[in-house]
Amino acid sequence: MTVMQTPPDTARTNPADICSAPPRRHPRADGQDRYTISEVVAFTGLTAHTLRWYERIGLMPHVDRSHTGQRRYSNRDLDWLDFVTKLRLTGMPVADMVRYAALVREGDSTYPERQELLESTRRDVLTRIAELHDTLAVLDRKISFYARER
Repeated sequence: MTVMQTPPDTARTNPADICSAPPRRHPRADGQDRYTISEVVAFTGLTAHTLRWYERIGLMPHVDRSHTGQRRYSNRDLDWLDFVTKLRLTGMPVADMVRYAALVREGDSTYPERQELLESTRRDVLTRIAELHDTLAVLDRKISFYARER
């Protein structure tokens, strides 16, 4: 089971817990979606080292393996990695990302805690955006000053 799969008893009511953005087009159709680590590296831009690290720390704890032991990622794994990449861009600490992944695996009863974690991250992002807007305003004033002084 991948980190994004819901437990069998909740799969009927909640088929997936993925980010709200429309999913990217997958390179292969469901059922034919067995990607090697090098293919996932090419699709995601993440390094093989990062993908292995994500497994070790619990962000991707259930990557399927081939009969020879090679990792085989699915479309759901690609969706999860896309979401994790977005969480990284928010500045969410890795420990919080690991906690979120653990909550997903625990099931629907953790929705309130997951929601709070994401709302907290959203507040942090909004604060950073405001800081960047202020910084941009300072840069614009300086650029205007230099443009006038030519």
